[in-house]
Amino acid sequence: MIGEGILIECLKDQRVTEILSVSRRPSGKTHPKLSEYIVPEFLNLPESDPKLAGFDACFFCAGVSSVGMDKALYEKLTYDTTMAFAKAIGAQTQLSFIYVSGSGTDRTEKGRLHWARIKGKVENDLSRMAFRQTFGFRIGMMIPAEGQQYVLKYYNYLGWMSPFLKIVSPNIISTMGQVANAMIRVCSEGYISDIISVKDIRKLDQ
Repeated sequence: MIGEGILIECLKDQRVTEILSVSRRPSGKTHPKLSEYIVPEFLNLPESDPKLAGFDACFFCAGVSSVGMDKALYEKLTYDTTMAFAKAIGAQTQLSFIYVSGSGTDRTEKGRLHWARIKGKVENDLSRMAFRQTFGFRIGMMIPAEGQQYVLKYYNYLGWMSPFLKIVSPNIISTMGQVANAMIRVCSEGYISDIISVKDIRKLDQ
């Protein structure tokens, strides 16, 4: 859901001149600045894959919910897959890496919530790699982009609440456009923190 939404917004943004969508299946979208790299299994990507060379930024939006999932499988899908992709990019010192994390991510890696520890470990280990800069985007509830096909079912029930939530709890909800804009800005301009909360996303969108 997040990947498709950010892709839609980046295709509309004139600051973005070229996009390589890396996914397990075709996006179903065509655009002059869009190319696709279909990868059945991210864990099998070669290190320093030449197909991933030459870009300014990586927006890593893949992820799964930990609800009802075996811990070992969650670690494989969340930590192993992300780090395998980062290694496939290789030591590109011009590249900014954005990891879509979540509110409550635990960088101490010692908290009681397994999912939060794992995402914290991802953020920590990415920050040690030879990228220009890395950011953990702690997104909250997302308002889908216009034309999105892949939307989590519960958003169909929560969607009508978004105008109300924007007023009473503005720091838990963002639009896909706001998040994409924030991603582009931190990659090109930098930011005071490598942890980007919903509050930061709103600030960057001003």
